[in-house]
Amino acid sequence: MDTPWFNALRETLAQERIAAELDRNEAGLRRGRHGELLAGLFTRAGERPLDERLAGQLMLALYRCGRPAEALEHFRRTRHRLVDELGIGPSQPLEQLHQRILEADPALEPPVPSAPPVPSAPPAHPGAPSAPPRIPVPRQLPAPPPVFTGRGRELLRLSEVCDVRAEAEAEGGGETVVISAIGGIGGVGKTWLAVRWAHENMARFPDGQLYVNLRGFDPAAEPVLPPVAVRGFLDALGVAPDSIPVDLDAQTALYRSLLAGRRVLVVLDDARDAGQVRPLLPGSPSCTVLVTSRSRLTSLVTTHGALPLPLDVFGAAEARELLVRHLGAGRVEAEPDAVEVLLEHCAGLPLALGIVAARAATHPDLPLAALAEELREAATRLDALDTGDLTADLRAVFAASHRALSAPAAELFGLLGLAPGPDIDLSAAAALAGLGAPRTRVVLGELEAAHLVQRHAPARYRMHDLVRLYAAECGQAAERGRRTDALRRLVDFYLHTAFAANSLVDGPNAPFRPELDPPAAGCVPVRLEDPGAALDWFDAEYACVLAAQRLALKQEWHTAVWQLAWTLIFYHWRGAHFRDHLRVWRAGLTAAEQQGHPPARALAHWRLGQAASHLGRGAEALDHLGRALAVYEEAGDVPAQAHTHRTLGWVWEQQGDKEAALSHARQALRLYEGLGNPFWQANQLNAVGWCHAQLGRFEEARDHCERALALFRAEVGRGAEASTLDSLGYIAHHTGRHDQALDHYGEALELFREAGNAYDEADTLANIADAQQALGRTDEARENRLLALDLYLAQRRAAKAQHIQDRLDEVGGTSDGTR
Repeated sequence: MDTPWFNALRETLAQERIAAELDRNEAGLRRGRHGELLAGLFTRAGERPLDERLAGQLMLALYRCGRPAEALEHFRRTRHRLVDELGIGPSQPLEQLHQRILEADPALEPPVPSAPPVPSAPPAHPGAPSAPPRIPVPRQLPAPPPVFTGRGRELLRLSEVCDVRAEAEAEGGGETVVISAIGGIGGVGKTWLAVRWAHENMARFPDGQLYVNLRGFDPAAEPVLPPVAVRGFLDALGVAPDSIPVDLDAQTALYRSLLAGRRVLVVLDDARDAGQVRPLLPGSPSCTVLVTSRSRLTSLVTTHGALPLPLDVFGAAEARELLVRHLGAGRVEAEPDAVEVLLEHCAGLPLALGIVAARAATHPDLPLAALAEELREAATRLDALDTGDLTADLRAVFAASHRALSAPAAELFGLLGLAPGPDIDLSAAAALAGLGAPRTRVVLGELEAAHLVQRHAPARYRMHDLVRLYAAECGQAAERGRRTDALRRLVDFYLHTAFAANSLVDGPNAPFRPELDPPAAGCVPVRLEDPGAALDWFDAEYACVLAAQRLALKQEWHTAVWQLAWTLIFYHWRGAHFRDHLRVWRAGLTAAEQQGHPPARALAHWRLGQAASHLGRGAEALDHLGRALAVYEEAGDVPAQAHTHRTLGWVWEQQGDKEAALSHARQALRLYEGLGNPFWQANQLNAVGWCHAQLGRFEEARDHCERALALFRAEVGRGAEASTLDSLGYIAHHTGRHDQALDHYGEALELFREAGNAYDEADTLANIADAQQALGRTDEARENRLLALDLYLAQRRAAKAQHIQDRLDEVGGTSDGTR
């Protein structure tokens, strides 16, 4: 109905409804129901962004839910909108609320609902039967955490589940809600979350709140047995001692009868396993049960429909906010560098942050930098997080979880602390443990259920930094021979799998191919099917292979050090990881020298020469290659001499001495021709042809490159001729045959991409662009230069990238916004 009278009435009613909503919100906030109101406040604030009263209610609810940063951000957005749209600033009440949030005013904390009075029974008239005694209303919750921040999402999730249960119950259905997976490693804040939510939602449970610390992982006490816990609940529910049955089943039946139909919250804190929890579960759908545990309690999820709610460590913003709330913004802002160190080494674990904050708070004159210095050293970090109280000693907290493990899981936990990589996959863990993969999967599952490892990807596991420090202490305490054998199996796993992977991607013609000893007993390398699987394995395990080499160097397993470096040659070249290439071969050289192994020492010098040249260190490259060549000449190793001359030719070309490059290339070709290896010979024919082309001798260049192409295609097979096709494209382009150049370049590009060779792909794209530019195909040339530029930048080839950028600028195209 669209008439003036109806429209005015509609607007009046809408405004009255808004006012009623705001009044209701105020009432709810006074009663501590901010968690229930939060979702609706977000929706309404989006609909009415200029409503300052609504903005204040949302800010207060966010603050009380432990999300002060979001409350301050909402104020900032509201202020900007008021200024932009109305030309005015926030009202005084909103400004005052903003200031009180900044100061963490204690008066803003939510009220603690008082227990409703228990009505007394009316006096009975003479002769009337006595009224049954009223069950008391238990209020067993511990005090709410004094400093709480973050966890807004988890608090909201708990409230949502209760809301769903309440709706189902109102419709005549519903089951007992068991929120069991407030789970995580020790010190992550499970109990604080449970108690905070319980206090915020006391109004949902007018018939009381039961609480028991089951001490499942208490470092100083044994777990509470179910009969003891049930007896405590019966006492709290007013059952006379002489009326409590002796049998556990009878006690549990009485407990459930007393809770039937009542709205009671039962908090079961620090449960060890599902068996400790089941006798304490009410049978009535009107009750809610909140369980915290370091175990996953998977069977409780399966049999009772429990809600898993895993709790992770804090992010950077939440961790900083917790320090601010403990120490005050002034002290945190006064030492920003020290605070960054504290945050880094506490790694988001609330208990660790709380310990650091407590030490700082109890020593107000102690600079935070002094605490930060204690945490810098990994060997003493857990000592710095020891308060002397077992419940607030991080090492004791982790030890309680460790004691609950089976013997195989406890042993693997310690070994994982010694494993060098940032994470570990199932196959590597099986090698470390000396067990088969199926058995290792079961043991890792136990550690995962105890929240001591996290499966962050399929079949890949990692540890929290502080848990790993404790695990390493456990590993070091193990018998030396067992841990040495385990680490040797792990190094052999990476060595043999990387060797097989490299053989798949680099083929059988890779120079200086070493002979490996058999892997240690109990080590089963991964069997890779094809080059794609090999490259995927390298991508996933690259950091672990580098870490394995560092471990081998530390353990003085010299042969494994330089052999691991060899396995990475193709992967480094393909991805232009030349700084890593330099590092691993420096380690290889150190190992070869300590081992007294001249061939390995010469190999390391050869590879260091290649890496140094790629990094623009020409003199260093020539020195390494000269040392390698001297060893090979003294040993009469002809293939090694040929490989070294080939590399010397390439290095001299990079240095700008094209005649010296050609001389070494020819010398390498002469040696290769007597070795009977068509792949090496064809490669070197191409290298000689390329050197001729760089000197402008295009006929000689074409002759050598065409011979190389014929030899590749007759003797080697598809794929190996990619570099030769690129050379022929270069020769055609520089002799005016641009269409023919594009044909050769196109074939080369396809082969480089098939092989995953991004390094040479970038050069070929740049060459294609030059040929297209010569044919007047400017747009295509610009597109290919941009592709080449992306690759050069990713490969950190600054000179090449600058050259491409200069060419783009010359022809009127830039790298900004052209694609």
